[in-house]
Amino acid sequence: MPTSARPALRCVLVTALLAAPSRGPQPLPGFSPKRAAAERQWETRLRAIPSPDSMRAYTRHLAARPHHLGSPYDKANAEWIRDRLASWGWDTSIEQFDVLFPTPKERVVELLAPTRFRARLEEPTVPGDPTSGQKSEQLPTYNAYSIDGDVTAPLVYVNYGIPSDYDRLERLGVSVKGAIVIARYGGSWRGIKPKVAAEHGAVGCLIYSDPRNDGYFMGDAFPGGPMRPRGGVQRGSVADMPLYSGDPLTPGVGATPDAKRLPLSEARTLTKIPVLPISYGDAEPLLAAIGGPLAPAEWRGALPLTYHVGPGPARVHLRVKSDWRVRPIYDVIARIAGAEAPDEWIVRGNHHDAWVNGAVDPISGQVALLEEARALGEMVRQGWRPRRTVIYAAWDGEEPGLLGSTEWVETHADELTRHAAVYLNTDESGRGFLQMNGSHSLEAFINGVARDVMDPETGFTVWRRAQLHQIATTSGAERREARDRQDLRINALGSGSDYTPFLQHLGIASLDLEFGGEGAGSGGVYHSIYDDPYWVDHFGDSSKVYGRALAQTVGTAVMRLASAEVLPFRFGGLADAISKYRTEVEQLLSARQDSARELNRELAESVFVAESDPRAPEAPPPAEPVPPFLNFAPLENGLDQLEASAQDYDSLLARLDSSQLAAPDSATRTAALAAVNARLMATERALTSDEGLPGRPWFRHQIYAPGFYTGYGVKTLPGIREAIEQRRWQEADEQVARMKDVLAAEAAAIDSAAAALGRLAQ
Repeated sequence: MPTSARPALRCVLVTALLAAPSRGPQPLPGFSPKRAAAERQWETRLRAIPSPDSMRAYTRHLAARPHHLGSPYDKANAEWIRDRLASWGWDTSIEQFDVLFPTPKERVVELLAPTRFRARLEEPTVPGDPTSGQKSEQLPTYNAYSIDGDVTAPLVYVNYGIPSDYDRLERLGVSVKGAIVIARYGGSWRGIKPKVAAEHGAVGCLIYSDPRNDGYFMGDAFPGGPMRPRGGVQRGSVADMPLYSGDPLTPGVGATPDAKRLPLSEARTLTKIPVLPISYGDAEPLLAAIGGPLAPAEWRGALPLTYHVGPGPARVHLRVKSDWRVRPIYDVIARIAGAEAPDEWIVRGNHHDAWVNGAVDPISGQVALLEEARALGEMVRQGWRPRRTVIYAAWDGEEPGLLGSTEWVETHADELTRHAAVYLNTDESGRGFLQMNGSHSLEAFINGVARDVMDPETGFTVWRRAQLHQIATTSGAERREARDRQDLRINALGSGSDYTPFLQHLGIASLDLEFGGEGAGSGGVYHSIYDDPYWVDHFGDSSKVYGRALAQTVGTAVMRLASAEVLPFRFGGLADAISKYRTEVEQLLSARQDSARELNRELAESVFVAESDPRAPEAPPPAEPVPPFLNFAPLENGLDQLEASAQDYDSLLARLDSSQLAAPDSATRTAALAAVNARLMATERALTSDEGLPGRPWFRHQIYAPGFYTGYGVKTLPGIREAIEQRRWQEADEQVARMKDVLAAEAAAIDSAAAALGRLAQ
């Protein structure tokens, strides 16, 4: 909306506010009082249904055998989930897609010098753990979407293998050009490690789990404890998902039988060099053989050796060869049709595939989804009718690269853009504190849900327990905010689970929820054969009381979103979050400028000292260019617009809930509500751009994205932030201007929703 139109809109809003009678607090945002009372009764019934016993039974069935993409048990699980959902009254089907999924044919890692050693590349069976011995069905230890390769080269240790580690190696005078690098897991998503290694000229990459991160340094190793044993290996995809998620051969379109597929040589998300993961048992002889400079103190892990960076004398042979086959995946899709607004959809998902048995990742989240679905089916049998259509999905192929969710979203993109209001995601979940992540327009909503669900062990609500945890584990301004702010901040979403195509490709407001923070989580056995029912029974949420709490939390959120007369979006939290991100990028630029000036000062001092030293090099090192000034005024102006629009809308809705939402049903009122909700659904879309982010147009959201060099970790205001980080100053200027337009578009979308809400008040 142009700025000149804002005074007229303000008049409409003020008139509506003055006309609305004074009232007490609204029982539920977006509900009339009568419907709010009924909604709370239904929610109380729903939260009584999820059963820990049922979730334990589901876990034993779904995690009984390995069920990776393309395996017989993966398809069997999809059919079992479909049949359970159908038996609970859902309209259920399976959608099949055909995706590229390589599996290994040859894997070799050999130390050739100064001694000889051949890596085992296999996780050993653990006596007493019945599923760890299912060898014929287990995927070997490998990284999916590594290219084939056969290389022999010196070995260089690169710590976590992230860009700053290569900066440190350069200062040490160490190059990885022509070398094989060995990086430890952690510090970033695994796919970043071979990506950065290839950019620096490496010819191969090994990734190992250091016991300092998830092995005996952190606690007793499995089976005596929850942490990774000596032979444990983390499988995982190394596709370049910051470019796009989903099938590498069908970017932007669903992988249906008639889809046009890229040749394998043109798939941009495959690695440029061969990659394999190894255990710390296999890594120890390799690391012990490396000479060269001593590794910096913070690079040293917990293996009983002296960490050096190399290169030499260690020389390694790495061979990877895969079967590059297209294979079927099976998404289970279930629906309950909306009674009043069937063309508005609430979508809920969790994936069902795993790297091996996956009792934690993903079955701990999948069993909560199943209990929610059973509870909602029971509510329908008792007479509950959701206002909106509810869709539950059990995705396949998440582990290799969010394949099932992405292909479904790309196939149904037009429908979802028209109809999807909110997507709610879970993945693995454990014990402890509710972790709320997602679109900030849903921040107030999910805080409200959390205030209505009880923690199973403390007697507090899950909201209060999360608040107390934040107060106990933070300090300074962050602790004060946890004490005093009305709502707990929710975290922005990067990537790593199935919300990515919904939020960051199509601009559908999304939430990702889990419990965690107590115990080991699944870190010690993540993506290994030991993530199985035995591990859960001994070290996880064995009682499933937090699985029940997850089902209660997400089930309540789904029911509330599906039944609210006005979708419970609030925009104050969004404006507040973007203001925080604005401050961060300004401080990032300032810090880069200060760092360059300090480095140049040190260089100047060293040159002055060296002038009297005949041994000094003739040419001093070049000065560091100081980042230029960037004009953030357009961003600040756009934020001012957004803050004003957010305040207008939130204030108006707070005043209107009990007055106009309580009006008798009529065709006119139904049409007016539909208009408001359509405009609210468009608000998250307004935060996207058709051009996408620089160099990766699939990612359209301009507020949240996975980092190009973090993979899973979020970058907020990514166009601006990453341009500053990568010293692309013209691009940074362009992205500031674009962000001003995005924020103006979001303000206009909110104004449009407010105007429609104002008409409802007339």
